[in-house]
Amino acid sequence: MDTVYISHGSPMMAIDESIPARKFFKTWQQIFKERPKAILVISGHWDTKEPTVNVVNRNDTIYDFYGFPKSMYKVLMANGFKRVKEDKTRGVDHGTWVPLMFMYPEADIPVCQLSVQTDRDGTYHYNLGKALAPLREEVGYLAQKCSS
Repeated sequence: MDTVYISHGSPMMAIDESIPARKFFKTWQQIFKERPKAILVISGHWDTKEPTVNVVNRNDTIYDFYGFPKSMYKVLMANGFKRVKEDKTRGVDHGTWVPLMFMYPEADIPVCQLSVQTDRDGTYHYNLGKALAPLREEVGYLAQKCSS
């Protein structure tokens, strides 16, 4: 499946029906007919020293998400990222759950987040993307979000 870069727009989208992005996200399943097996969000709202993946049994936000792809950190380490942390307490931030509540309101697709390292250069992030590329084949879908 395709890798999709989206901006979540204003967090007010969760309650303000006049925001155009809200209408767009509600039509998502009509545009992208193939349902993903999992969704990885690279969150501009989560900045860490090393790549960090949230690995929790349940995200306590508006919806519950289960079945996180635990192999993601192994893929990164196999591609030269010496350390990848697991955060077993952090759920998903509004940059993830706001668009997803409209895109997949059934909340039946596993979702996890990967942090960003804003103190690193473009080559580092390019290599991070290359390391994640095999996940497209493994889980069938990789959604990356750029912050607004």
